[in-house]
Amino acid sequence: MYYLINVVTEKEGKAGAVLIRALEPIQGIEIMRKRRGVDNVKKLCNGPSKLTKAFGIDGSYNGVSLTSGRLIIEEEEKKRLDIAYTERIEIKKGREEGLRFYIKGCEFVFR
Repeated sequence: MYYLINVVTEKEGKAGAVLIRALEPIQGIEIMRKRRGVDNVKKLCNGPSKLTKAFGIDGSYNGVSLTSGRLIIEEEEKKRLDIAYTERIEIKKGREEGLRFYIKGCEFVFR
């Protein structure tokens, strides 16, 4: 039904990935507003399917490198962040595991 962004964190043959659930948009906001039909910048990318819709990500991105090409995750200036974690949301199995991480106080995370 929706595409999601999972970042593979392990070598081929070993399971391990991180689902990107939300982000703070800093560029391309007007394009994202058009794609989502939403004006509130805090609600453009505050969920995994909202994020991919805002970015125009579809199945053609499956398997792309995140260090070069159409979609890149870049390392930014290192700063100390106050990271919080909670139980996982919108799932049934494994919900109680504290595997949902976010920056404490971030207004761009789905609550």
